[in-house]
Amino acid sequence: MVNEIKLMHTEDCHLCEQASEMMNDLGLEFKAIDIASSAELIEAYGLRIPVIRVSGQELGWPFDPSDIHAFLSQVDT
Repeated sequence: MVNEIKLMHTEDCHLCEQASEMMNDLGLEFKAIDIASSAELIEAYGLRIPVIRVSGQELGWPFDPSDIHAFLSQVDT
């Protein structure tokens, strides 16, 4: 079973837009989670977005396509 890939982001974040585009270019299916929907998410991710989250593990910005591949290959999916 493959665990869901989540992209922690918020609107009008140019880094988040870059991360989303990068993941789309890699053909990854992911769920975009807008941290503005929750005070807890804002507290946890407000200064760190964009963050890719899978199986409780996180890859924080900055990252590039090779970093994403390496991260996903190490995550227990």
